[in-house]
Amino acid sequence: MGEITHRDRPVVAIVGAGFAGLWAAKKLKDEDLDVVLIDRNNYHTFFPLLYQVAAAEIGPSEVAYPIRSMLRDMGSVSFKMGEVKYMDPGERWIQIDNDRVDYDRLILAAGSVPNFFGVPGADEHAFTLRTMHDAIPLRHHILRCFEEASAIEDPQRRRELLTFSIVGAGATGVEYAGALAELIQGPLLRDYARIDRGLPRINLIESAARVLSGFDTQLGDFAQQRLEGRGVHLLLGTTVSQVHEDRLVLGEDGEIRGHTVVWTAGVKGPSVVNNWGLGTTRSDRLEVDSTLQLPGFPEIFAAGDLADLKQDGKPLPQVAPVAIQSGELAAENIVRSLKGKPLLDFHYRDPGILAVIGRWSAVGRVGKFRFTGLFAWIIWAVVHVLKLVGFRNRLLVLTNWAWNYFSWGRASRLILPSEKPAPGPREPVAR
Repeated sequence: MGEITHRDRPVVAIVGAGFAGLWAAKKLKDEDLDVVLIDRNNYHTFFPLLYQVAAAEIGPSEVAYPIRSMLRDMGSVSFKMGEVKYMDPGERWIQIDNDRVDYDRLILAAGSVPNFFGVPGADEHAFTLRTMHDAIPLRHHILRCFEEASAIEDPQRRRELLTFSIVGAGATGVEYAGALAELIQGPLLRDYARIDRGLPRINLIESAARVLSGFDTQLGDFAQQRLEGRGVHLLLGTTVSQVHEDRLVLGEDGEIRGHTVVWTAGVKGPSVVNNWGLGTTRSDRLEVDSTLQLPGFPEIFAAGDLADLKQDGKPLPQVAPVAIQSGELAAENIVRSLKGKPLLDFHYRDPGILAVIGRWSAVGRVGKFRFTGLFAWIIWAVVHVLKLVGFRNRLLVLTNWAWNYFSWGRASRLILPSEKPAPGPREPVAR
């Protein structure tokens, strides 16, 4: 493991303030180290609830927290806002915009970006749901579609404006489809009385034979029934071959006309990692060994979505618990490496999986137990609103979230000035 530099204390740089990066920083805060946490945004996004922002259920402030506020009680951890432009693994430094950070140990936890799998037009014309920069424009777009549809008489144009297609029926796609259906059938159709209740259409498109293919069949079947009961149209075993501004092409000859495509069909590492001189996979994720170190660079660790994590030869899901556990182990192994102790192998402890299908309904597995309906929703609320937040006053978080979530806070349905909507180049989201 190389020698420590002549600085007073070893410097640990962490790139990415998602779950992996933040939990690594928490793990290192009491060590005799200088920790530098780096992120392109000055806030942490609580990704599991981001879809609720896009569905106008809650406001951005309920899922975004200032990083510097989180670090107030972490005396050894400082924050730099910026984007990694270049790194020199041999000399152990990274270029952050116009600033250079020298390090003794490095954790790369820069997250992931949407994977469009080479589908023509998807990158240019589809919305995504990975960052706050995605969720807010998508929310505004949905509301604008209803505004325009209520003001025109052309039935075909109105139908196209009110057709919303979600590609990918994993947890994010299912949760957003359920939330969007509730938004439309609840406050929007009450607010836009000129629009016929049967006109808006939500399509959930999935290449697999069922929704939530990563869940047990029993749970996937329950989710499918609940979605269909909320009016969501399921197109299973269906692939998307092209995305255009006003339509998407299914397979070889199918077509759906509409102005809204939301892509939730998978993620990959940001392509910039290929410029860092490190080993990457075909999906632009960083290769790591069992201790989360990069082959050939024992002072560099990777965690979260960016790391190609496997267990028993199978890839691990890119979810918050994996990110948290890998971030914590990367931090612990850094401390061990600096103290000359043997490093630990990464073993994921599966806490279970959960997906919500709207108010009062969810599916989940915890250990050998399966839950559906209201009880699963209560478990989901406890896990996501109380346990995973971890940095703010939990009672305040629960109170604010519950008020906005159950009252359909009016502020969440305001169309405010914003930047160009999400379609186009995407920034990575750290997790």
